[in-house]
Amino acid sequence: MDMLNDFLSWAWARHHNPLSWYVRPWFVLPFCYFAYRKNVWGMLLTIVAVVSSMFWFPAPEAAQPRAAAFLAAERAYVASEWTLSKIFVTALVPAWFTALALAFWGRSWAAGVFVINAGVALKVLWSFYFAGDSAWSIVAPVALGVAVCNGVLWYAYTKYGRRTNHQALADG
Repeated sequence: MDMLNDFLSWAWARHHNPLSWYVRPWFVLPFCYFAYRKNVWGMLLTIVAVVSSMFWFPAPEAAQPRAAAFLAAERAYVASEWTLSKIFVTALVPAWFTALALAFWGRSWAAGVFVINAGVALKVLWSFYFAGDSAWSIVAPVALGVAVCNGVLWYAYTKYGRRTNHQALADG
C-alpha cells in the first residue's frame, strides 16, 4: 500500500505542472480519429495516454497558487464521501468518451463536435461549482484545447468528411 501511496504522491506533484493541463485536451483528436477508423485499440491507448499524461512532466518548482487551490479542491472532491450524485457526475466521464466514440464511429462529425463542446462546458461548470474562483486556472488550457479540437475537426471535415458523406449518398 505504501508503494501505491508513494506513486500517487509522485504523480500528483507532477499534475501541478501546467504542461499536463495543456496537453490533455489534445488527446481528443487521436481518440476521434481512432473512433472514426473504428480502431478500438487506438481508442484504448489514447485513454491510457490521457490518464498517464498527468505525470509526464516534472513537478514544478513552485505550483501556481490558483492551480494549487484548484487541484486541492479536486483532490478533496475525490477523497470526500461517494454519494449517489457524485457517482453519477463521475460516471459522466466514461459516458462522455462513449458518446464521443459513438459519434465518430458513426461518422457524425456534428454530433462529435457537439459532444466535445458539451463535455468542455460541463467540465468548466463543474470546476467553478466545486472549486470556485480557482477554476480560472483551467480556463486557458481548456479554451485552447477546445479551439484547437474544433479547428482541426473543421479542417478534417472540410477536407475528408464532406467527401465521405457525399460518396455515401451517391453509393446509397
